[in-house]
Parts: sequence; structure tokens; C-alpha cells
Amino acid sequence: MYNIPIKVWRCIFLRYIDLRSDTVTMPTEEMRAAMANAEVGDDVYRDDPTINKLENLAAKMSGKEAALFVPSGTMGNQIAVMTHTCRGDEVILGENSHIAVHEVGATAVLSGVQLRTIKSADDIIYPEAVLNAIRPDDIHEPKTGLICMENALANGTVVPLNIMKEVYSIAKKHDIPVHLDGARLFNAAVCLNVKASDIAQYTDSVMFCLSKGLCAPVGSMLAGSKAFINKARKNRKLLGGGMRQAGILAAAGIIALEEMTKRLNEDHENAKYLAKRLSEIEGIELDMKNVQIDMVYFSLSSSFINPAVLVDKLFEKNIKISSPEAGFYRFVCNNDVNKKDIDYVIDCMKEII
Repeated sequence: MYNIPIKVWRCIFLRYIDLRSDTVTMPTEEMRAAMANAEVGDDVYRDDPTINKLENLAAKMSGKEAALFVPSGTMGNQIAVMTHTCRGDEVILGENSHIAVHEVGATAVLSGVQLRTIKSADDIIYPEAVLNAIRPDDIHEPKTGLICMENALANGTVVPLNIMKEVYSIAKKHDIPVHLDGARLFNAAVCLNVKASDIAQYTDSVMFCLSKGLCAPVGSMLAGSKAFINKARKNRKLLGGGMRQAGILAAAGIIALEEMTKRLNEDHENAKYLAKRLSEIEGIELDMKNVQIDMVYFSLSSSFINPAVLVDKLFEKNIKISSPEAGFYRFVCNNDVNKKDIDYVIDCMKEII
């Protein structure tokens, strides 16, 4: 036992402040109890009552006819692409969207479609750009088979509803379905002061995560029409996502939707507080107007400190952060981070830098 590495001992005995993502949250005690006592069946046979309850709840909250429980947001997005498109189609989406950048090229591998990405300074895909990206009916060109929006955006900002409405109107005029990567749909709803269904109304399908900020240990939801979900269910099976007594996971998902969505404003306020405190540190640059949900993006010149050193030094102080990407650090507030934690992080960063 004395040969156990020190990092393992630290994980066993010490509490970490984890700012890497809102996916790192631990399930609440209420969730753990619900999971332990969940009534279950076989979901592939459609007889798991807890799964059925979760899917009905997710459909209602997103304003859709039906919903499907999936193991991950990536699978939910990819099932949506598979269900909406045919091989050889083209998908319009943002250049920095999660589907384009962080899903391992799955659209090409699984659906045989190509991506037509739209570039904009704020990562919003604007109606005019979408209209210009739609392919004409030309024998030489691929068919535009799907438009994918994202809200909240991966950069931590939120897309106004009027823009989503215009994009959706264009899509309907051209008979093109619209899918929304709403991994943080409820964060966007809180920021816009609307219901999740108010956002999802401008889509034909929507995926949202139960494990990002809502504390469920596993799972996401895909919602849409009954016909869409029936087809998506078969594609889920194709991808190996047909689970059995998954009600154990769904029990936590129900609490995530019924209870944890109500506290997201706390994470947003903590993110604003974190951004304000970070701005006290010499060398850090950030834009407060871009702190809209639970994320804070900022830059720190390597002339002040090497990024790898900062990551390691903070880890020694029981703080977990990710290395910068494209020159920006991302700190994410969540249910397991409070204002005292933030003050401790800032004090440590001031000391290290």
C-alpha cells in the first residue's frame, strides 16, 4: 500500500476545486439515493418505467412530442445527423461548433456527410450566411441535408432567439431540417430568461445534456417529433446505445431536470464573480460581456508564466484547470464550486504568477 502514487492518495483524501468543466460535477446525495432505489426494466423492450418517465419529462420541457435517452451528448448529436440526413448530404454549421470540432469527425464516419462550416467572429451562424451556404439544385453539388445550430455556444455565449427564428424560417422555406446542439440548453434559457421550449421551438430536433452542469453522472436527451424519435431509436441501437436497466441512470436525470435546472443562475453569478476577480491579476485579459453562462474565457501571456507551470502549480494547491486552447484558458463554474473556492483560486493564482 505504501507504493501508491502520491496523486492517487491526493484524490482519495483531498477535495479538489475543479474548474475544467461543468461535466466534473458529482451526483447529489438525492441523486445517489434515487439511483439506488430506481424502479427498472429493460429499456430496449421499452419497459423501464424510470426511463419512460425521464423521456416524457424531457419531451415536455423541450416542447417536443417525444424524447430519447442516450449515453452522451456526442451520441445524441450524431444520432440526429444520421436520422435527418442521407449519405452524401451536406450539413451547415458553425466553424467552431462542437459537432465540427470536438466529435472526432463522426459525421463523416457514421453518416457519410460533409460539413459546410460558417465562420463568424462571435461563432453565431447568422441568417444571411446560412442562406448563402444552402446549395442550389445543381447536379454537380451536394444536397444541403441539415442545418445545425448551437445554444449556448461552445465559447460560453448565447444566441438571441430572433436569430434562431430567422435561421429556422430560412430552413423551412428550403425544406431543410434544423438540429440544435443544446448541450447547455438550460444555461441558455436562464441567460435569455426564457423556457427551454422557447429556444427549442426553432428546431426540429434538440439534444441537451444531463451531465453538464446538472450533476447527473451519465446521459443526454434527444428530442423531436414522434416519427423522428422512432427512427432515432433504431439508430441508437445501431451505435450500441440500446441500454437495459438504464433507469438507474435515468433516476438521476429526472432530478437533474426537475431540480438542478433551477439553480444554474448560481453558476452564472459565480462565473461573473470569478471573471471580476480574475481581472484583478496583472497579465490577464478577458471580456466581461462574454461571460454569459457558467464559463469564463481569458488569456494570460506566457511572459508572465508558462501555461504548463500554472496547471501544475495549481494542481499542487488542489485546483484542477485545463491548459489553454488557441491561447485561451477556460474556467467553468459548477455545483461543486462556491465563492470561497473562487477566492482561494484567485489567491493562489496571484501567489504563483
